[in-house]
Amino acid sequence: MERFAGLAEPRGSRKLSALIGMGLGRGPSPQETLPPMLTQEQALQEFRDAGALLEGHFILTSGYHSSAYLQCARVLMDARRAERLCAALASKLKAAGLVEGLELVISPAMGGVVAGYEMGRQLGVPAVFFERVEGRFALRRGFEIGQGQRCLLVEDVVTTGLSSRECIEAARELGANVIAAASLADRSAGKAALPVPFAALIALDIPHFRPDQLPSSLQGIPAVKPGSRGLKV
Repeated sequence: MERFAGLAEPRGSRKLSALIGMGLGRGPSPQETLPPMLTQEQALQEFRDAGALLEGHFILTSGYHSSAYLQCARVLMDARRAERLCAALASKLKAAGLVEGLELVISPAMGGVVAGYEMGRQLGVPAVFFERVEGRFALRRGFEIGQGQRCLLVEDVVTTGLSSRECIEAARELGANVIAAASLADRSAGKAALPVPFAALIALDIPHFRPDQLPSSLQGIPAVKPGSRGLKV
């Protein structure tokens, strides 16, 4: 078991190695055994327990409108729940052979930041995030990507896949080799077209509509914009 060099263990305290085993050290590497995968129903229950499955009239990050919204921020605010969900997603990726030789996790801000960092911990690699600068994704804060570095894109929720595609393109322009993409939830039910293999912990088919094509069931309900930004579509 890996130890922290130079740190003494007070008498009567738990050993540091035990604390590492409880998740207070590094995450497992892609080659190490990960916890069993959650079923979709078990993962959905985590969202329900967090009050993150919302119903009403919502404007999504993509600019589309929907009668349902997955508020991943509420799920990820509980670090233990985030750990369970991301560990299960990491297991799914590992079982599919999508993280072999992985070197870096990348995510688009803001929604992908927390999920990306926890996935990096679970897979034993660093994590960085892209931010929009004048409408385009860019690395800031001293983050760098090495030429040919094998990267995994991580999102919290994928709807149209637009943010994911733009983030992958920005990473490739910096020399990244984006080998796969992953998200906690795919509300397109597999219809989002990404240029790399994609896996999600939850796959939902939730209809979404352009602002000028709203069904009558939404037209009389005031729209709420729970996300962090809006895109013109």
